[in-house]
Amino acid sequence: MKTLALIVFIAVYALLLLLPKYRAVVALVAAALFVAVGIVPFSAVAAVVDWNVLLMLAGTMGTVDLFIRSNMPNRLSDYLVRMLPNVKSLIIVLALFAGLVSAFVDNVATVLMLAPVGLALAQRLNISPVGPILAIAVSSNLQGAATLVGDTTSILLGGHMGLDFMDFFIYEGGPSMFWVVQAGAIATVPVMLFLFRKEKGELHSTHLTPVSDYLPTCLLLGTVASLIAASFVPNKPAVTNGVLCMAFFLVGLVAEVARGHHRALVRQVVKNIDYATLLLLAGLFVVIEGIDRAGIIADISDIIAHLGGGNLFLTYTIIVWFSVLASAFIDNIPYTATMLPVVGGVAASLGVDQAVLCFGLLTGATLGGNLTPVGASANIAAGGILRKAGYEVTTGQFMRIGVPFTLTAVTVGYILVWFFYT
Repeated sequence: MKTLALIVFIAVYALLLLLPKYRAVVALVAAALFVAVGIVPFSAVAAVVDWNVLLMLAGTMGTVDLFIRSNMPNRLSDYLVRMLPNVKSLIIVLALFAGLVSAFVDNVATVLMLAPVGLALAQRLNISPVGPILAIAVSSNLQGAATLVGDTTSILLGGHMGLDFMDFFIYEGGPSMFWVVQAGAIATVPVMLFLFRKEKGELHSTHLTPVSDYLPTCLLLGTVASLIAASFVPNKPAVTNGVLCMAFFLVGLVAEVARGHHRALVRQVVKNIDYATLLLLAGLFVVIEGIDRAGIIADISDIIAHLGGGNLFLTYTIIVWFSVLASAFIDNIPYTATMLPVVGGVAASLGVDQAVLCFGLLTGATLGGNLTPVGASANIAAGGILRKAGYEVTTGQFMRIGVPFTLTAVTVGYILVWFFYT
């Protein structure tokens, strides 16, 4: 059974790389195979799937879609244009603003929200939009690790370690990932000042985009506030966070239905939820359970522990920088989902708390996607937006921004995570 499980596991990863449009199908077929051969009992499937993670993702996706449609992100960006003196300052602040938004909103959604601002700015000033759009993308990837709802990888980590929203700010009495990420973001400012040093055009006041509906903004803020409040509730049901996220989304849908003439919009919002990612994760939960039951995760954990020679710092270093390299080419969602139980096993074999290794994994896997234009979904989305605008982004153009940004942010995170959790 172990040999079969290993073959299926390797095949799954190969097909995820070769058939990116069919990732959900690949994961579900592999999950069905694990059930069919008896590695994962059919009766255990429902318990294996992390419904809290799936509900959190679905609810947040829906609320974010309503938020984008309200034009509030563009309104906030217009205020930034009014406040800043030149193009260089705007690009840097827009990137930092994208990061702040991305700490609470999906990375791809953040790029979709703010890319039009970068395009409009470039057109008005007759400059290339490549730099501003790529800066938005890499910054949004960085901040996805800052909070529980910032990125799918963070949600997966929260599910694995049993973390709540506030645990990303304060963990066991000390600073947590939010502050690690902010330190990394601050460290990237000098990098961006250098990269965009030639952008000296002046800015002029612009009109403010009208906001069509303030309810989605309230719902998004309410989601965050409720997750914070739930962090202080002891012994709550495992699906609490997911139910809260879905509840706020459903309130938004009901409000649209109550207005009568927005039924087409409701259908579009529901349609826009990324069901492929949800199905991918559902399948991966079963696949990971299968390789765990077959003993493969324990074997991988032993290999990593052996490479580290029983030394925690060396093991931590291997996990962080291997994750950076892997995530430059492999989608970080399946990578993180697979590696979290592995890292937990490594920590157990070393007899240490898994926090330092798990947060190190999150740092490397989330930020590593910024090394290449295909390393993260937000980068792919940014490339698509630029392509539609008539700008084809080369790997060299992307890496000119992505590599120094990534190495700076990861190095800061690598040092701080070790300092905070050992």
